[in-house]
Amino acid sequence: MDNKSNKMMARIFAEALASSLADALTKAAGLPSQLKVLDNPDLGIRQGQPIHFRLTADGALHGECFVEVYEPQAAELGSKILKQPAAAFREDHAEALAEVISTAAAGLTISLSDKFGELNFKVDRIADLAFGGMLVVPLSASMEERPDVSLLLYFDGEFLEALTSHGYTNDPAENGVTPIDPVNLKMVMDVELNVSLRFGQRQLPLREVLELASGSVIDLDRQVDDPVELLLDGKVIARGEAVIVDGNYGLRVTEVPHPIAAHI
Repeated sequence: MDNKSNKMMARIFAEALASSLADALTKAAGLPSQLKVLDNPDLGIRQGQPIHFRLTADGALHGECFVEVYEPQAAELGSKILKQPAAAFREDHAEALAEVISTAAAGLTISLSDKFGELNFKVDRIADLAFGGMLVVPLSASMEERPDVSLLLYFDGEFLEALTSHGYTNDPAENGVTPIDPVNLKMVMDVELNVSLRFGQRQLPLREVLELASGSVIDLDRQVDDPVELLLDGKVIARGEAVIVDGNYGLRVTEVPHPIAAHI
């Protein structure tokens, strides 16, 4: 398989892990949590000692992947999970984080079973990880108003090959790309589609909705420096930066998560 296929399958796995880990963090900390896959790692997080958790796959997939988090980020997440005030890194922070990752791995086996078949993950903490030749996918976790916490996900060669060989086919439709007949597409190129920008969202109980009045302020789930989302029929087709063009809002696109043809 080529490098593009490897990266695509690694991202699919990373997005599934991010979703499962966000659910596990939300339940453990009692705070709404979100995780997203980034295009580029934040090298500024590399302060203090790295902490590594290994996920060993067995069953339909074989191999290992690794979650890397540095001590300040582990302390941030661990304090939230333990429901304690923020403090310098301690071993119980790592233990709490390991339990959350184990819970996320259990959910991951369910979410991936349809695509890959029956599989299991064993989670343990390791030291002195050698990174040679591994593919890395950066993740970012956010909880309430706290700054985002960055993590790195590493794939060893065996696990990456297993992901790609089991999940990748030569059928574009099965890989999330909808094949389109160029002749038919040309006939509808002038059809106008409604797209919208989403700066953030928030779930409100009915009581608070009924209490809304002029001057009410609603906190959204997005930081001011987070990308704005471009939606087509309720689905995110691009992300970017909000700009002003001739007095109107606009979007400078910085990321297209999936081929736009897949949404049409």
